[in-house]
Amino acid sequence: MKNDQQIVLKSITVFVFTVMLFSCSNSTEEVRNFLEEKNLPIGKAKDAYHVYKDSGRITSKLITPLLLDFSNRKKHPYNEFPKGIKIINFENKGKDSITVIGDYALTYSKTEISEIEGNVVVINHSDNSRLETDQLFWDQKTKYFVSEAPFTLYQARDTVVGVGFECKEDLTKHMAKKTTGRLETKE
Repeated sequence: MKNDQQIVLKSITVFVFTVMLFSCSNSTEEVRNFLEEKNLPIGKAKDAYHVYKDSGRITSKLITPLLLDFSNRKKHPYNEFPKGIKIINFENKGKDSITVIGDYALTYSKTEISEIEGNVVVINHSDNSRLETDQLFWDQKTKYFVSEAPFTLYQARDTVVGVGFECKEDLTKHMAKKTTGRLETKE
């Protein structure tokens, strides 16, 4: 009799536990909303190395020690790179064309605009030009850089120092504001 009571008690316990286990399920949407309300990322990647391809050809590489994915935001989904970022674009027959490095970055997926901050360096490997600044906005659709921060642009014959600039992604066709420095001109 005592043995039968123990079996019945264990059976009831297992049944109740099983019911509780299967009744505690959240939909994916509920989990996303919870993470958004608490301002938590939906994903996290450490030592990320991402390769972008177009028609089987590598177009760029993204390297970062930490990537936080906030793509669960309804209005402004974004990715955060709190420990820095390095992006290498390949447009010169598979050779490094442009490299962008920074200490911190945000990339908004809807607008394809990135903000890169802290020791930002952009290198054009084709002509060895180099841009250094503390903040840079990058429109990836139009392949254009904009900044209102102090900058230094090193080119083969010129060094331009100023505050505020706009230029193409390959550092050509630039418009510098409040400039000083050594410039070589043609007369």
